[in-house]
Amino acid sequence: MQAPPISHYENFPVASFLCPPRLRPAIAAIYHFARTADDLADEGTQDATTRLLELQAYRADLLAITQAPAQPCSARWPHVFEPLRAIIESHQLPIRLLHDLLDAFEQDVRYTAEQRRYATDAELLSYCQLSANPVGRLLLHLYGIIDDASLAQSDQICSALQLINFWQDVSVDAARHRWYISNAAMARFQVTDADFLPSSPSANASNLIADYADTARAMMQKGSQLACKIPGRAGWELRLVVQGGLRILDKMAALGHATWRTRPTVTLWDLPIMLWRAVWMRQSAQQR
Repeated sequence: MQAPPISHYENFPVASFLCPPRLRPAIAAIYHFARTADDLADEGTQDATTRLLELQAYRADLLAITQAPAQPCSARWPHVFEPLRAIIESHQLPIRLLHDLLDAFEQDVRYTAEQRRYATDAELLSYCQLSANPVGRLLLHLYGIIDDASLAQSDQICSALQLINFWQDVSVDAARHRWYISNAAMARFQVTDADFLPSSPSANASNLIADYADTARAMMQKGSQLACKIPGRAGWELRLVVQGGLRILDKMAALGHATWRTRPTVTLWDLPIMLWRAVWMRQSAQQR
């Protein structure tokens, strides 16, 4: 069965033409698994209890295809689990990473329902270890790259991308009562919720987002050499992912980091800049 079309806005390419053709079905299967779970956790008007029950049913289907692979998929999400089961079998995917993603979605639902906030930035990074890092590790597994140094670089890139999305989406998340700015950071920069109202000109809030953006940029740059270690089209894909994240940070800086007022986005007009920087990433790596 063909998966339904994806209409969500994405800053970063997924299974694009730069991906190795032989891996596109596997990457698409992982993407649809994560995207569908994200929709269960975030889209529509269901209450938290219903969302968690939906995610539990989704996890049960994941368990079914991994523990009883001969059994047919459930009727609810065959477009997700039929291709995913084939990919799990053919590529021996680490199942724990898929469960980590579901743990992250469930945590998001609970935090939002309870209006719970992250106490520290370390706690927020622990969330990124569940919500973002598994995707990079799954892709590296497909590429046959499993050394500790590469996995650590992948984690830096993926956590940076997740954080960049948070700081890009402050206006969107605040409207949905989702809060990723830690209590510790707010205390450090002496800001309150009122500083993030759409009309607020708060300099302290700008300084807070700028500090977060600097941290995300440093993480991205620390992991970026992974993109130059991966050969062929996959390496170019990752270079553009890295440059997409860095370009969003540029857009945030151009807005004075007031992302609670205006949401920065990457457009096709930014592609030449990203391509140029991706080329220089490779040249810099070759000169080392």
